[in-house]
Amino acid sequence: MSYDLVIRNGSIVDGLGGPPYVGDVAVRDGVIAAVGHVDGAGSREIDATGLLVTPGFVDLHTHYDGQAIWSDRLNPSSAHGVTTAVMGNCGVGFAPCRAEDHDVLVDVMAGVEDIPGVVMTDGLDWSWETFPQYLDTLAGRRLDIDVAVYLPHSPLRVYVMGRRGADREPATADDLARMRALAKEAVQAGALGFASSRLATHRTDSGDQIPSFQAAETELAEIARGVAEGGGGLIQFVPDLPGGGYQPVLQQVFDAAAGADLPVTFTLIAANAGDRVWPEAIDMIERANAGSQPDAPRVTAQVFPRPIGLMIGLELTANPFVLYPSYQEIAGLPLAQRVAEMRKSEVRQRILSDTPSTVPANPILYMAQAWDWIFPLTEADPGGADYEPDPADSIAARAKARGVSPVEEAYDRVLDDDGHAILLGALANFEGGSLDTIGSLLRREDVVLGLGDGGAHYGMICDSSFPTYLLTHWARDRAEGRIDVPEAIRQLTSVPARVAGLGDRGRIAVGAKADLNVLDHAAMRLHKPVITYDLPAGGRRLDQTADGYVATIVAGEVIAENGTPTAARPGRLVRGRR
Repeated sequence: MSYDLVIRNGSIVDGLGGPPYVGDVAVRDGVIAAVGHVDGAGSREIDATGLLVTPGFVDLHTHYDGQAIWSDRLNPSSAHGVTTAVMGNCGVGFAPCRAEDHDVLVDVMAGVEDIPGVVMTDGLDWSWETFPQYLDTLAGRRLDIDVAVYLPHSPLRVYVMGRRGADREPATADDLARMRALAKEAVQAGALGFASSRLATHRTDSGDQIPSFQAAETELAEIARGVAEGGGGLIQFVPDLPGGGYQPVLQQVFDAAAGADLPVTFTLIAANAGDRVWPEAIDMIERANAGSQPDAPRVTAQVFPRPIGLMIGLELTANPFVLYPSYQEIAGLPLAQRVAEMRKSEVRQRILSDTPSTVPANPILYMAQAWDWIFPLTEADPGGADYEPDPADSIAARAKARGVSPVEEAYDRVLDDDGHAILLGALANFEGGSLDTIGSLLRREDVVLGLGDGGAHYGMICDSSFPTYLLTHWARDRAEGRIDVPEAIRQLTSVPARVAGLGDRGRIAVGAKADLNVLDHAAMRLHKPVITYDLPAGGRRLDQTADGYVATIVAGEVIAENGTPTAARPGRLVRGRR
C-alpha cells in the first residue's frame, strides 16, 4: 500500500481520551487510511519518535468572518494547532446584508469585535447579499484551515427589518415568518446553526446596543424552528454578564431551543469577586440535560481556560489613560514620540492629575483601571506567557508595596520596554486570584472549551492561543489540578467536534478526516503577544506564536512545520453538520 503521508512512531493520542500508544498514522486522499503498524510507504513521511500525534483542534468560538475573506491564513488559530474554526459567533457577521446596510454591519463589528472600520472597508468585497451567497464565497476560498459558519442574528434581523431591526424594535409576525424562512434556507445551504447575543457590553462602534440585544423569546423560538426545519443545528448564545443572575434570559434560550429540539452552547464566566453566580447556570444546565446521555449533553457551557479580559498597553485599544483628555492630546503621536512625551515630568504630572472625561462607545474600556486585576504580562519558565499571575503582582498590590498610587504604578508599567509593554487585565475567570474554579469547570462533561475569539478584538485580546495554554499550563506545568494529556486533547478535539456536530473529525481513527498535529509536548512554550500591522489598510492586530508544533496537518497536507507556515491551503468551508 502507498499513502500520501505516513507519520511514524509517534505517541498517538486518539482524541477520545484513550491512553497514548506508539504507532503510525497513514493518510490517503485527505482521510486517515491506517492506524497502528503501517507497512506501506508514504509520499511524505514524518518521524514522530518521542512526539505526540493528535487530532487537529476544533475551535468553537471564532470571528474569522472577515479574515477568511481578506486572508488565506486564519492565524493565530492555525499557529496553535486549530484545524477547524467555527465563525459567526455572538450573532455578528457579514451576511445576510443588503448593500445599503454594509455600514450598519461594519459599525456592529467595529464595536463588538474591535475590528477597525477601515480594515473591513478595505478588506471586504461584499460579493454577496444572502447568507447562502456568503457561504458560496467562502467555498471558493482556499484557506489554511477549515471554517464552519453560524447564521448570525444581528445581520439577519437588519436584513429582514432594516432600520427597525438595527433600532431593536419588536419583530412583527411577518418579520418572524421571514426570519424563520431565512434560517431554514441558511441551514440547508450549510449553516452550522444560529448564533445570538444579549451581552450588554456588545455595542456598536457608535455606542448603541447591537440589533439582537432586546430580541424577544418568540423571535428566538421562530428562528430556532427555522433551523430545525432546515435540518437542525447548534444554537450559540451569549447571555448578559451575571450581575443579576442568568435567569430569565438564559431560560428563554433553553426553552426556544428545546421547542425545536436543538442543542445549545452558551458563554459562561466566573466573576473574580462578589456573589458566585456561575453555579446557578450549572444548575440550569443540569435541569436542561435531564434525560440526555451523560457523555453527550444537549446543553453545554463554553468556558475559557484562562482569565477573560484585556491586553492593555500604549499600542493597543485600551490603556489606563485612553479616556483622559490630557493623554488624548498626545495619543496620535508615533509610539516613540508619545513615550518621550510621557517621560517628561510636566506631562506625567498633567496626565496623573487628570480624570476620565470621554465616554467610550465600549464601556469595557473603563476596566483598564481595575487595578486589583491588572498585571504586567510576563513570560515564566517553562510555559511562557503567564496567565495565572500571583495576586501580589497586581497593579494595586505593586503600588501599595512601592508606596505610590495605582495610577502611578500603571503609568510606569505601560512605559516599560519603551512603551511596548503589555498588561494583562484578568477581569473574569480569576475567582479569588486563581484559576481553580475554572479547573473544576473544565472537568465537567457539560462544559466545552471556547471563547478564543480568533479574528476579532485585534487591538484588545489574543486569546486564540488557548490550546497551547491548555497543553502547557493545565496539562504540564500547573502544580495542582493538572489535567492529563489524553483528557486535554479530548477537550480540544472530539468534545468540540461533537458539540458542533462535526463527527468526521476530532479523533484518530480510520475514515476520519486527516486533520492532525505532531507535538513536542515537553518543548511547548507560549510566547507573549506581539503587535503586527498586517491587516488590510495596514491595520493593527495582536499575534501570538508558540514552540512545540512540529507539524499541523489539514486534510493530509502540512500547513505548518516547526512554527513556520507552508504554502499549502487545503482549508475549505464545512457545510453543515457531519
